[in-house]
Amino acid sequence: MTREEKFQTIEVLSKQLNEIPNFYITNVGDLDSVKTSELRRMCFKKDIKLMVVKNTLLRKAMEKSEKDLDELFKTLTGPTSLMLTEAGNVPAKLIKEFRKKFKSEKPLLKGAYVEQSAYIGENQLDILENIKSKNEVIADIVALLQSPAKNVISALQSGGNTLAGIVKTLSEKES
Repeated sequence: MTREEKFQTIEVLSKQLNEIPNFYITNVGDLDSVKTSELRRMCFKKDIKLMVVKNTLLRKAMEKSEKDLDELFKTLTGPTSLMLTEAGNVPAKLIKEFRKKFKSEKPLLKGAYVEQSAYIGENQLDILENIKSKNEVIADIVALLQSPAKNVISALQSGGNTLAGIVKTLSEKES
């Protein structure tokens, strides 16, 4: 790779790190071609961009990024691939699904940058899987706000039938 190609790669990576809010740094080394192709297919279906990167180029791109990614520098050892995504929890779910499907230990999570926070190590996978995206949090809040109104409307609707039944029963008792 020439110096100019390296410079272009760093520029492209830096731009992607700035534009895409969430990314995972993983190790997919030692996967055979069939598993690698399936992983790429699964990533494509879930709108995750998967790319194998050189650690030195990724580090330089991370340094140029507008985000504070210093904590993730220590994850840049060994084979490295980058998963870029809009939704923070989708790659974690994909990794678990892939491992279960192929009974594999790979891809290994080295680190992630999700919702403006850095996560280091494989032990963070469960936490990342349960993180809700901004849209999911908004949907939960809307559902919570609608719940009391739905309960009141439901009570009023069923109360009319109950009230009519009580009046009828009382009128029958009196006669």
